[in-house]
Amino acid sequence: MVAVLGYSRQQILGAVQQMYAEVARRPEAGFHFPVGRAACEALGYPPSWLDRLPDAVLDSFAGVGCPFRGEVIRPGDRVLDIGAGAGVDSLIAAERVGPRGRVLALDLTAAMTQKLQHSLRERDLPQLSVIRGSAEQLPLADASIDCITSNGALNLVPDKRRAVREMFRVLRPGGSLQLADVVIRRPVSVDCHEDPRLWVECVVGASVDEELVALFREAGFEAIEPLGEHDYFALSPSDQTREVAQGFGARSQEWRMRRAETPPGPWRRAWHRLDPRRLWRRLRGHGLVGLASLGLALLSCYGTLALVALLPLLGLHLSLNEGLWAGAISVFVLLTLGVVAASGIRRRQAAPALLGLLGALLVGHALLVDYQAWRELVGFLLLGGAVLWDLRRRRRQESALLAPSRGGE
Repeated sequence: MVAVLGYSRQQILGAVQQMYAEVARRPEAGFHFPVGRAACEALGYPPSWLDRLPDAVLDSFAGVGCPFRGEVIRPGDRVLDIGAGAGVDSLIAAERVGPRGRVLALDLTAAMTQKLQHSLRERDLPQLSVIRGSAEQLPLADASIDCITSNGALNLVPDKRRAVREMFRVLRPGGSLQLADVVIRRPVSVDCHEDPRLWVECVVGASVDEELVALFREAGFEAIEPLGEHDYFALSPSDQTREVAQGFGARSQEWRMRRAETPPGPWRRAWHRLDPRRLWRRLRGHGLVGLASLGLALLSCYGTLALVALLPLLGLHLSLNEGLWAGAISVFVLLTLGVVAASGIRRRQAAPALLGLLGALLVGHALLVDYQAWRELVGFLLLGGAVLWDLRRRRRQESALLAPSRGGE
């Protein structure tokens, strides 16, 4: 798994389809993720459900959880299964909706849809139809679906915001969604999101759990309820995949939620996108809190000086309390140093923190003891160097985690 830049969205989708075509045609070949009946049972599917399914369908199961814990499907419902694969969840849903209902099994991979169609020829299930399509552009009319079920598909979709909005569009007002998918505790920060080989590992394409829930809220889903969590990657036969998953806190989760009666307006969507809590989570997850703190320290220092110098040109005057000004700068400098030091403790690397400490002392001396502009500037440069050094080390550690030798696969 070596991160190679420059791959297009179509290449990512092509790599995903190639992988799951192999799961459809040769499920016994061995993959970095669990497949088959054993995976179903490990994820919580009752054996009595599985006994009623064709072996060929079970063999190519590649889900990550059991979305049916959501219990949202009722007799007579019109259900969409996004990322249906070989059809395990679609067949279970078809039994639940009964002869008066309808199940649409949608998958992007031709080999998977063909395998499910072949299995249907041997069963009397007129309520189940198979369609090939993308989660980012569902080939269905607005408000035409009562329930959506999805199992391990969203983490493989490049444009998750668009896919979630498509789910909202095709669901009727008040319609339900049951979902199982892979999530991570901290985002992948290195430049590998466009490597198709990493996308099919299921970790690089996954979202941080809180951010995924926020995407659904932003789109207009409500009553979002977590149902369960699995150490999904512990089932992987690949030591490499288990190591990568552990490094990013990857696991699978299940939710159920409901489509709101009315779509969110532009102001509501904007608020969800600009929510300070989401911004904080992103900064923290990508290791950018130190950089943001340094930016605030520089803005407090040199931005205030620029403002004081420019306002008289406009006929305005600003009375500056030098004590409060120095205090504000000191707070942001100490916050920056604290972030670098905490990161150094976690990674057992003291050098960036020591550099940051030297920079903070120089800035503090200039502010509180004997002001000299050159000393203050050098202090900020050293502090900035510490932040960038720490950030570079974080990225290098992630790169090393995502790019081990292929001999471990």
